Amino acid sequence: MLFVIIGRDGPDAKELRPKIRPDHLAHLAPYDAQGRVRLAGPLTDGTGSLIVLEAADLAEAQAIADADPYRQRGVFAEVDIHPFMQVFPAVDEN
Repeated sequence: MLFVIIGRDGPDAKELRPKIRPDHLAHLAPYDAQGRVRLAGPLTDGTGSLIVLEAADLAEAQAIADADPYRQRGVFAEVDIHPFMQVFPAVDEN
């Protein structure tokens, strides 16, 4: 099941993000290696980040987001998680 994780930057994110980025990427790397990170990156208007992630359920997606160093160390002030259905690019359902 896919989930969209939207991390909304806190007031100190601009300063903290470059310092914490290596830990944030290391946190997501195992999920990426498993093919579970479908899309991820910062919003270019400086307001946060977007991650599209495959997880078993909302609880797992929440646990992954909660364990993210960006969340734990103040880059993200808020995190929204929503179930997501990919339409494009088309995905083989078989």
